[in-house]
Amino acid sequence: MQSTAKLNDLRAEFLATSTRSMPIAGILYWSVVAVAALYLRPTQLAYVVGFGSGMIFPLGILIDFLRGRKIKHASSGNPVTQMFLGCLGLVVLMWPLVLIAANQAHSANLIVLGGAILMGIIWIPWGWAADDPVGLQHAVGRSVLCYACYLFVPAHYKASAISVAVLLSYTYSLIRMRKLQD
Repeated sequence: MQSTAKLNDLRAEFLATSTRSMPIAGILYWSVVAVAALYLRPTQLAYVVGFGSGMIFPLGILIDFLRGRKIKHASSGNPVTQMFLGCLGLVVLMWPLVLIAANQAHSANLIVLGGAILMGIIWIPWGWAADDPVGLQHAVGRSVLCYACYLFVPAHYKASAISVAVLLSYTYSLIRMRKLQD
């Protein structure tokens, strides 16, 4: 029982350092991708997705700053926070697999699909760390919707459709997040 209380305390500390600004940054990012997909060549869009994905974190910090939210720094001694940050590293390590597959298949849309799914996977450890089932729901729903878009939407609209699937997933999650208040 004591270890459960400690885990609850660690999760509470994790939540205290979390913010809705990261999902909001993701919404802004994927909105840009959805529109850009209609105007850019697939290779150009692949660069937007590949390099732009690294902008979500700093954009989230900027949103917090602009909203006047005092940023609480995550405790480096919190194993829940360490697990979450470690999972971010795992997602980054998977990017080369997406790039290699897209290169072999000569499909820039595969980079959009891979980015959408990889960036959604981080919701699984977030959900566990926050003790909120919406994390797993987001990751699974987002992946299924993105795969469906990739498989069934005409080629010219695949990237935009995948982006819209991600936006729908974010909307669902922001509505359903139960513990994150700011």
